[in-house]
Amino acid sequence: MTPPAAVIDTNVVVSGLIGGEHQSILDAMLGGSFTFLLSLDLLAEYREVLLRPAIRRRHGLTDAEVEVVLTELALNGTLHDRAPTAAALPDTSDRHVWALLEDAAAAVLVTGDAALRRCAPEPTRVLSPRQFLARLPRTP
Repeated sequence: MTPPAAVIDTNVVVSGLIGGEHQSILDAMLGGSFTFLLSLDLLAEYREVLLRPAIRRRHGLTDAEVEVVLTELALNGTLHDRAPTAAALPDTSDRHVWALLEDAAAAVLVTGDAALRRCAPEPTRVLSPRQFLARLPRTP
């Protein structure tokens, strides 16, 4: 079964870099194992969060190493850049994420944020990392 295209929320990328339970999703992203959508806004959010002092202490990467990870993500992802959605959202800071989903009708959002999953404008298109991992093909 081919997994759907996905928008990977920042919390999943951060968790993957600090060795959390989402590391396999980050590894699959970096390995090009599934189609994931990016925008310039989402890449900027990844960078901003990964360079926060508290997060940097946890992942231990230098600025240059964070840039390498971001470059690899950009090379493996599919860039969609459109204006953020005007739809009513529970958290307006997520407009760029929902704009990516509007751009690809079959795509899903993968997030570890339970509140975002609960309040999503389209709940059937939002998966937990565990739910998404279950859809990824198993590698030997």
